[in-house]
Amino acid sequence: MHIEPGIVDAAKIGLSWATGAAAFSLLGKTVVDTLKSSNIAAFAARSAAATALVFGFFELLPHAPVGVSEVHLILGTTLFLIFGAGPAAVGLSLGLLVQGLFFAPFDLPQYGMNVTTLLLPLFAMAALAKRIIPAGTAYKDLGYGQTLKLSLAFQGGIVAWVAFWAIYGQGFGAANLANVASFGAAYMSVILLEPLVDLAVLAVAKLLSRSEGAGLIQARVYHAA
Repeated sequence: MHIEPGIVDAAKIGLSWATGAAAFSLLGKTVVDTLKSSNIAAFAARSAAATALVFGFFELLPHAPVGVSEVHLILGTTLFLIFGAGPAAVGLSLGLLVQGLFFAPFDLPQYGMNVTTLLLPLFAMAALAKRIIPAGTAYKDLGYGQTLKLSLAFQGGIVAWVAFWAIYGQGFGAANLANVASFGAAYMSVILLEPLVDLAVLAVAKLLSRSEGAGLIQARVYHAA
């Protein structure tokens, strides 16, 4: 989902830093809320694990340029379900930054756009999870339908933000709209695949005892809210 260099030129890129700042403000609030029910050591361990995984997702998993961006299997819902919203948000923002600093410096000017495109859908998905997952349900007991709704919220949000940046930067020309549409269509495969990955990871977590996952896996995986 990286916004390609040149999609938004320097004259317009200031908006991305404003939206990025808003995303980081929400990240800070989410971290504070998370630390009310989790100790710092556990939060740090989950954030570090999420950062390493995000970096791996970007660098190691297959990805392909399609239309105005790249299609990645980011597994944001998996990170959210296993680690929680706070560590997942830290992992997405730091994993993206590490990749830019050491492997793709040409992406750094687009960091505000890219971090907005990742974090705001994550927070929207977290809010949706509170509505569609009953308080009495542990995440290990989720079904495909519930995880699909989460994937639609997260990946659909990514597609919406990529479309926004592309149209903001390049306008409503036929070629640009066709590229946006092709990117959105390609992301359908990610939306359908991600819930299967979620359920597989949750199944592995289910096999572990709570003590084996202590500190790295959030309590909601095993217990109701």
